[in-house]
Amino acid sequence: MIRPKVVIIGAGFGGLNAARALDPIADVTLIDRHNFQTFLPLLYQVATAGLAADHVAHPVRSALRKTSVKFRMSSPVEIDHAQRVLTLESNERISFDYLVLAVGSATNDFKIPGVAEFSKGMKSVSEALTIRSLIMRRFEGLCQSDDDQKLSISVVGGGPTGVEMAGAIAELAQGPLTSDAAAAAQKIEVNLIEAGPRLLPSFSEKLSERTRVDLAKLGVRVLVSAAVAEVTENHIRLMSGDVLESQVTIWAAGVTSPEIVERLNMPMHAGRIEIQPTLQVVGLPHCFAIGDVAGAKDSAGKLLPMVAPVAIQQAKFLADQIKKASIDQPLANFVYRDKGSMATIGRHKAVVESGKLRLSGPIAWYAWLWLHLFYLLGGRNKIGTMADWTWNYLTFDRSNRHIMDIS
Repeated sequence: MIRPKVVIIGAGFGGLNAARALDPIADVTLIDRHNFQTFLPLLYQVATAGLAADHVAHPVRSALRKTSVKFRMSSPVEIDHAQRVLTLESNERISFDYLVLAVGSATNDFKIPGVAEFSKGMKSVSEALTIRSLIMRRFEGLCQSDDDQKLSISVVGGGPTGVEMAGAIAELAQGPLTSDAAAAAQKIEVNLIEAGPRLLPSFSEKLSERTRVDLAKLGVRVLVSAAVAEVTENHIRLMSGDVLESQVTIWAAGVTSPEIVERLNMPMHAGRIEIQPTLQVVGLPHCFAIGDVAGAKDSAGKLLPMVAPVAIQQAKFLADQIKKASIDQPLANFVYRDKGSMATIGRHKAVVESGKLRLSGPIAWYAWLWLHLFYLLGGRNKIGTMADWTWNYLTFDRSNRHIMDIS
């Protein structure tokens, strides 16, 4: 069998797993604008000084060792579908039989005034380090002030990312920052703002309520049914007309397709690339889309969540699809097997839901730790993360409280 030429754009969970799965049957070229993969589920710990930044990044070339996959650090600028040629920023032209788009997602500001200018997203190591530096710089300001000025930190979005971020900031303030300067730490207020009626809407109501209670115990002020109308440098205005002080605003309210998808003129629906159940892009049978950017649906017609398990399952399924396509066999429809969801709130506080199984408390927390460590790439990263977690747990401290502004 002649090995098809496959080009994959994006080296996230979907793209990297697809490249490795396709390697035995295809000549694969993987393209990404970074030379590392970011473990997005743990970015919030970088932002809150729980982990060193390099523990959540793994070199792409290292992940591709013992494969014949080629890697290009660049971005695509044009696709010639008739000739099946992709042009990169470097002017290199790469021919392909099949093209896979696995470009992930970007922060969605929902066109709300001020979000892009005055809030911080959570989609890259750079953004996580910026948030950490911003919080620590504001804390240093409190340490040098004798007045009653407060530091209000607001996290917008009550999904797993928002919940984990709010809980981690509260623990940072109550633990290490209190040990550093108790009077200053007491001036830190943490808000979690959710437009819907409850936190973690994809979880059961019981676990949502448990999450709200656990956050309240950490001192987080939880606001539900509180849609944001505008963000300014120091305030958030809600649709209700209420105005909250917020010197640091972190946006975790949603994601959408990255700008590159528009540039490549892909068919879109509901903010994602429109695809068939086979993962083929509508109107472009030689193109596939997987992961966050792909508009895959479940049996009820609902879009699948933008989470790593979806991307990983699609990546493995994709290898079989391209193998079938290359020998003119009919393609199958992708079916996602939901193994459950989880979110951590703080020390010994987490929620896990898988089918009828619902856990909270220490057992759920340990399950969360183990699963994230399992999926983290690189032995050095695993060891470094375990070391940081162990130190944080035993000492109630976080040693990564450096101010490092990186644009």
